[in-house]
Amino acid sequence: MNAARAIGRIAGALVALAAFMPAVAAAPASGPVLDKPRASPCVEDPKLMRRIHMELVKHGRNDTVHLGIRDRKTSLAACVDCHANAKDGSVVGSNTHFCQGCHGYAAVKIDCFECHSSQARDIVRPTAAAAGKGGS
Repeated sequence: MNAARAIGRIAGALVALAAFMPAVAAAPASGPVLDKPRASPCVEDPKLMRRIHMELVKHGRNDTVHLGIRDRKTSLAACVDCHANAKDGSVVGSNTHFCQGCHGYAAVKIDCFECHSSQARDIVRPTAAAAGKGGS
């Protein structure tokens, strides 16, 4: 009886594993597919940025908040300006948007934009009044 139960559990586990295989096979092996940056080169090597960007963000936060040092080159706003989607000027919105796509792929919560803007500073957006005016 115990052997039959064990075989049943193994068979159940194999069926469950087989159900997840198509999703695993469909995931890109080389990482998420993200919007291309609007400028180049990045402030650091992309491989390095993928590994330690959170440490750089924390270091920048400490320099800014505790010491009053504002380095425009490595500010979060500068990252957003470069990596924002060309159509909507944001780094969040879909899985191809730079920050959301990578964080989603890595299954890491992205909470920067609860306080900081996810919109690039240099994107010109129509105002509500201009959007309502006629024209082609």
